[in-house]
Amino acid sequence: MMSLPTKYTSVLNQSVNRNIDRFPEDFMFQLSKDEWENLKSQIVISSWGGRRKEPLVFTEHGVLMLSSVLNSKQAIAINIQIMRVFTKLRQFLTDNSHIQHEITEMRLAIEKLSKKQKGHDQNIELLFEYIDRLQENAPHASSKGVTVVKGFDVGNSFNRE
Repeated sequence: MMSLPTKYTSVLNQSVNRNIDRFPEDFMFQLSKDEWENLKSQIVISSWGGRRKEPLVFTEHGVLMLSSVLNSKQAIAINIQIMRVFTKLRQFLTDNSHIQHEITEMRLAIEKLSKKQKGHDQNIELLFEYIDRLQENAPHASSKGVTVVKGFDVGNSFNRE
């Protein structure tokens, strides 16, 4: 709509203002100053000249309502184009919702695997801990062929008769 020549924009605004009861706030609203500045910076509109107040924005229902307000052939053709864009946008969002669902399922599967992996990691750490304990308490062979068991004193405790 912003690409409409000024003449058509003013006709559109006049038609909407004459039929303002047909455009509740869920059909049409006016951009805030910040939104308008942001939009102007994105589409490179000159800061001098042009609009003096923030533009009106129409929802899908508002565009449908414009059909009943505008009568020129060009306005009707533009309205039809806008409705086709809304239809394509809705289809795009519907197609992407299926993809979003698949992504969510993959995330859940990855989280499940991650939790399982974390459990495996903890089990492996526990195994290494047990191995370390066993090595600490394992009998050691000395260089003289005598087995020394840690924690047992076999020194002079035998009674030799």
